Amino acid sequence: MTRVISVAGLAEKVRQQVSSERYAHIQRVAELAAAIAKANGLDVEKAYLAAILHDAARDFTDEQLLQLAPPENEIERRHPLALHGRVARRLAQDWGVQDEEILEAIEGHVYGVSPAHKVGMALYVADVSEPARGVNHEIRQKALAGQLEEAYREAVVCKVRYLRKKGIEPHPRTLAAYQAVLQQGRPTQSAG
Repeated sequence: MTRVISVAGLAEKVRQQVSSERYAHIQRVAELAAAIAKANGLDVEKAYLAAILHDAARDFTDEQLLQLAPPENEIERRHPLALHGRVARRLAQDWGVQDEEILEAIEGHVYGVSPAHKVGMALYVADVSEPARGVNHEIRQKALAGQLEEAYREAVVCKVRYLRKKGIEPHPRTLAAYQAVLQQGRPTQSAG
């Protein structure tokens, strides 16, 4: 028997897990992710649902995060908040979400995703550039103008630079996303 998943029902489950301020952020990210998806010819419903679920575990305690997603490296042990995407993915699965594209986007909003993962890129860009954050306006505008790959590349580069400036070691998966977007952004050599 297949369970019918209600977006409104899932949104209510998330609302019960987070503060009202966090839920307002989630709603803004979901609206922006849907708009970015539409502007780039992606599945709007998948982007919206991934965004609704992306921060479901963001207000969990360090102890809860560590229990629900055992750390895979030293960075996660030192900074349990880095686990909130993995825990949100687990919650989504527990609530009946089975679409791997949505689940990967939820988990990847923390670290970054492969440049081939368009819904994940839309969520990542929406999360770092939602208007109430007051930053990354240019990244948001590029994504809404149908330039998702360029917006995502700038978002990942910006995040890595920010972390390094703050003296925070980027997560290995963030570094992998960083290397992938740098490689993707390089012009190809042509035989002249």
